[in-house]
Amino acid sequence: MSEEPGLLMTLGRRSGPLDTVLIHPAGGGLGQYLRLARRLARHGTVHGIRAAGLLPGERPERSVPRMAAAYRELLDRLPRPPALLAGWSLGGILAWELAAQAAAAGNAGDTPPPAVVMIDSHPELEPDNALLRSHPLDSIEHSVSGLSSGFEPALLRSTAAAHLTAARAHRVRQPSDTPTLLLACASPDREAQIARWRSLATRLTVRDLNCGHFEIFTPPHQDELLGHVQPFVDGLIAAR
Repeated sequence: MSEEPGLLMTLGRRSGPLDTVLIHPAGGGLGQYLRLARRLARHGTVHGIRAAGLLPGERPERSVPRMAAAYRELLDRLPRPPALLAGWSLGGILAWELAAQAAAAGNAGDTPPPAVVMIDSHPELEPDNALLRSHPLDSIEHSVSGLSSGFEPALLRSTAAAHLTAARAHRVRQPSDTPTLLLACASPDREAQIARWRSLATRLTVRDLNCGHFEIFTPPHQDELLGHVQPFVDGLIAAR
């Protein structure tokens, strides 16, 4: 994995029809995406966007719109627009917002806006959401600590806390007709989560993950994740 200046990183470089950008979840790192990145790199170059706040001197962002604006500039630097944006949790929200903005603005030439994969992302987090009742800051820290070697624990925690603030405050309102895959975990909120996304996404595919939100990237659940993502990607490539 090679790093480019700033927050944009190259996770896999290969010529192919489908370039992907993976966007960090709450906590800011990209370590949990490495296996997914290897799979997606079979079809084209894969970049990742990590969050500000993980290195000394950086401040984490506490606003989804401000993160999306910064990441839009990063996407504009790529040699060609990505065909797919994907992310877990907060990363899926950011992927949706960026894709919806691209669709609303219109892309140059005949390039369609990117498709989206959202891994158990919620368009809004009500106060009684199961994730918010389950000590999410501790869960985020635990989920990323083993995957983010080189980052200071205090910076990981402050970045995760900032991202929780951003997620609590944000409500997805922009609809889009870009092809979208939602992978929804087992949760008391799953039906409401899916219904809300259906009101926003006119081309939504939903697949269930039979695990909790913070178990997705552990075996065998990551195999289940990859098993759902691959047919969606195959469909995107066939339609190009």
